[in-house]
Amino acid sequence: MLRLHCLAGALFIAVAAINPAHAVDPIGLWLIADGTAKVRIFPCGEAICGTVAWLSEPLDAETGRPQTDKLNVEPHLRSRPMLGVSVILSMQRRSEDNRWIGRIYNPDDGKTYQASIEMLDGSRLKVEGCETVLSAMWCDAQIWTRSSN
Repeated sequence: MLRLHCLAGALFIAVAAINPAHAVDPIGLWLIADGTAKVRIFPCGEAICGTVAWLSEPLDAETGRPQTDKLNVEPHLRSRPMLGVSVILSMQRRSEDNRWIGRIYNPDDGKTYQASIEMLDGSRLKVEGCETVLSAMWCDAQIWTRSSN
């Protein structure tokens, strides 16, 4: 019996060494850097996606009604509720590391950016969005923390 446990342990270590990228993944609930929202990241086909799951201020201070996506560059989307808005858009995993590449929607300015996310460890996620401004690439990054609820 001891030999079977040792074999199973050795097999687990060997599989983990072959595929270390699966040691941590971004699936779950994340508190954004400024603490005003949480994003739920989930699998969507071969990619990952994420939606706004919680807001520190769910009501709009001006109207007293639920927050909407009022800064969206698409006028017909400005009245949609902020809770449930897709912000991580079909990011594809890069096989060589704990990074996913795709697009991210920023409700703070209503624009969509080229982006990447990278697992720093089991509880921290680096989120970086980039855009081209006057022929130069400009990027901004945040560290999100895993949330238990």
